[in-house]
This record gives sequence, structure tokens and C-alpha cells, in this order.
Amino acid sequence: MSTVILTEAAAYEVKSMMEQNGMPDGYLKISVKGGGCTGLSYGMSAEEAPAENDEILEYYGVKVLVDKTDAPILNGTTIDFKQSLMGGGFAIENPNAIASCGCGSSFRTKDVAGTPENC
Repeated sequence: MSTVILTEAAAYEVKSMMEQNGMPDGYLKISVKGGGCTGLSYGMSAEEAPAENDEILEYYGVKVLVDKTDAPILNGTTIDFKQSLMGGGFAIENPNAIASCGCGSSFRTKDVAGTPENC
């Protein structure tokens, strides 16, 4: 079982977004895919139901899905939502990431390099 932590601020924002999009009972799926300058990038999507290979976690009333193949890469990752004068956004802190690109949108781990693209 993996541990992806959704902070209270992130959960509040996800709940609000799900309700605005007519999915109050939906799931937040956290995923990893190849790409970006460093090789891997995060994905976040709203899903109506878990897939067969998904682990289900729950934080502050938000159901979170993590595909079992992505779980080792995401284990220990914290997802927060931060507000600033420039607006708000999700912040992802992954203790498994050993390198990330300058813009912060891609990363790689010790064991998984992914498939880097030109930025």
C-alpha cells in the first residue's frame, strides 16, 4: 500500500473543484507518466470510479486513487494547495524525486528515469 498524503487545504480545493464539475462523489487520481525535461511528470484527474489496479486512499473526505504501478514512485508524496498573490496552485513534494527541471513540472527518481522530452 502506498502513501500519498493530501493536506487539508488540498482536500478542500479538490472537493470544491469536484462539486463545481458535478462530481461530488468522484475520486482524485494521482498518476505518473513519462515526459517533461527530467523524464517523469505528475497527473491529477477526476474519475468517477476506481480502475481495477487502483489503490483507494481517503483524506478529509476526498477519495484518492493511485495505480499500483505508480505507487512506489509516489510513496510518501504530499500534495498541498498554496495561495499567493499570484493565485493558487497545487504543490507536490515527492521524497523519491532526486532531480527536477527548473520549472518544477517534471522529475525523476533513483530507480525510474522516465522518458525526457525537450523543453
